[in-house]
Amino acid sequence: MATRKRLGDLLQEAGLVTGKQINEALENKKPSQKLGDALLERGYITERQLIEVLEFQLGIPQVSLYQYPVDEQVLGLVSKEVAQRNFIMPLKIQGRSLLLAMKDPMDYYIIDDLELSTGLSISPVIATKDDILFAINKYYFKEDNRINIDLIEGEDEAPVIRLLDQLLSGAIRLRASDIHIDPQEDNVYVRYRIDGRLQTEKLVPKELLNALVARIKILADLNITQTRLPQDGRIKMNVDQIPVDLRISCLPTVFGEKVVIRVLDLNNALMQLSELNLTKENHQKYRQLITQPTGLVLLTGPTGSGKTSTLYASINHLNKEHVNIVTVEDPVELPLKGINQVQVNSSIGLTFANGLRSILRQDPNIIMVGEIRDQETAEIAIRSSLTGHLVFSTLHTNSAIDTVPRLIDMGVEPYLVVSALNGVVAQRLVRRICRDCQTEREATEMEKDIFHKYGFEVDHVYYGKGCSSCHQQGYRGRVAVHEVLVLDETLKTMLLNRATMKAVKQYASEHGMKFLIQDGLEKVNAGITTMEEIMQISISI
Repeated sequence: MATRKRLGDLLQEAGLVTGKQINEALENKKPSQKLGDALLERGYITERQLIEVLEFQLGIPQVSLYQYPVDEQVLGLVSKEVAQRNFIMPLKIQGRSLLLAMKDPMDYYIIDDLELSTGLSISPVIATKDDILFAINKYYFKEDNRINIDLIEGEDEAPVIRLLDQLLSGAIRLRASDIHIDPQEDNVYVRYRIDGRLQTEKLVPKELLNALVARIKILADLNITQTRLPQDGRIKMNVDQIPVDLRISCLPTVFGEKVVIRVLDLNNALMQLSELNLTKENHQKYRQLITQPTGLVLLTGPTGSGKTSTLYASINHLNKEHVNIVTVEDPVELPLKGINQVQVNSSIGLTFANGLRSILRQDPNIIMVGEIRDQETAEIAIRSSLTGHLVFSTLHTNSAIDTVPRLIDMGVEPYLVVSALNGVVAQRLVRRICRDCQTEREATEMEKDIFHKYGFEVDHVYYGKGCSSCHQQGYRGRVAVHEVLVLDETLKTMLLNRATMKAVKQYASEHGMKFLIQDGLEKVNAGITTMEEIMQISISI
């Protein structure tokens, strides 16, 4: 076995981290978190760098499990639970050794345990965490796919319970935001939305659909006999020891009920302002906006652009003992300590507008309205901001500057909109280049022209060529692209006098506002995302 060295020493010897960074990671890491994970979380190293150091310093080879021929007979030597908990994957037996893929080949406790339990010596190889999870999902759950349909027709519901557990476990491991259960004529497709893209995970026999939907409805406390009307619900549960909040939506289709499950990992749900990917300039502007004593701050963008995450990070930043914060949401996505959250319930008349009226009698300092959907809500929110409250809300518009005409189109008086509005943040989410396979390439003439148009001169850009860390996608995770519009007195006067949007845009640009396309190009230039991603979200190239 390799000499038992400490990871921190290996990384320092390789010159990847300083002693100060290691001490900081050790001081701030969660109790059960390993040093390597803490360093990765802080961005001091990439997973690829960590693997290369271990490979070089310990002489342990690295493997890619994407198409690795795993001997399925060895799966019985390591239980699924042990594999999931320790991020390990048995591959094959070589002589008297078990070849074991490990995220952390310096985890000598698990090596010793397995040598005792299997009677074999352990021969570790290194693989990425996602690669191991992918292999566990592919091989350990293979048996679960062959569900005995006869059992479903009897009273034993265990196979369907196991199937749902498997779907939820897979979603958590692959960092999926949604699970789509799509009934078609002959089969049921299960698709995961990962980093904004849907991908088919598996096919389920059509005979299992009704039992699977019934299981989901029972957990969500929905009416299992109602199959002809849409229903919505939610489930709070632990999946693989991780607390999750599941939002359930059932929709009757011609081939049966389609179910979409929105997955919220409660461990990683609440972000800090510093984690919102705002540039230094935009971060400063936004902090200034949300620390005003009164006024209206709006977040805009399409569904799934991360508006709620930004709202929660802002509210959490302002959550102090001397401040009364009240929210009215549909639904309450994340319970926050010290904040009074109201759930909209239209069936009994508790709408955004009615909830907002009641909130004003609760002596609030800060109000958050989940979404401005109509004139009534818009007017109450605006009048609240003019009577000494700081109000946050969201709106669906294409850009920050389109917000004012959108509110006026709703029927709100222009002078009220202009008087109340402090600023608007528009945002989109784009996929982040995988840090482990980030590759430089020469920029095309068209790309150079686009950069030049917005004041950048570039010779090269970046892309992800695909690796085991990102399942050959080239992307891993998402990053937000923003534009922050702060309304000064001149801008308010221009809007009040019905200046053209072109003039407003030009004034904002001359006074330092960076539009979505410019923020996106900066992130392309920094190697964070690709031109292809920015081209999809920008309407002004």
